[in-house]
This record gives sequence, C-alpha cells and structure tokens, in this order.
Amino acid sequence: MTLLEETVEETTAITEDGDHDRFAHYFRKNDLDAAWLFGEVITAACGKQNTPTRDFTKFPVCPSCKEIYERLPAGE
Repeated sequence: MTLLEETVEETTAITEDGDHDRFAHYFRKNDLDAAWLFGEVITAACGKQNTPTRDFTKFPVCPSCKEIYERLPAGE
C-alpha cells in the first residue's frame, strides 16, 4: 500500500457541493483511467469523490491534494 492509498483511506469523503468542485484533484492514474472509460466514481487524494467528466486543466489544483502529493516519496 502506498502513502497515497493510506492517506485516502484515512480521510473522510467529501461529497457535498462546494469549494472542492472548483479545484482539479489528484487521483490514482489507474482509477482515473477507469473513471474516464466506465464512468466510475473515484476518490481523490483529499477524499473528494468524483466522476471526472470535464477538463480540469482550467481549474487550480486542490490545496489538500497538492499537500498530500508533495509528501509522497519520489516515484510513488
């Protein structure tokens, strides 16, 4: 289990609308691929559950996801 997986399991899922919908989130690549192909709901590093359906390059990166990502060892 990677640090990212441990962190996601320890967070509370955020499912309500609000500020988290205004950010681009970090997801595991395998989860993201499955979500785009099959429309599955996936969980971001910060705990936000989402079905990615739009281009998030126009949004700022979620501060919580970025903080978690930066704590990962290189190559994770």
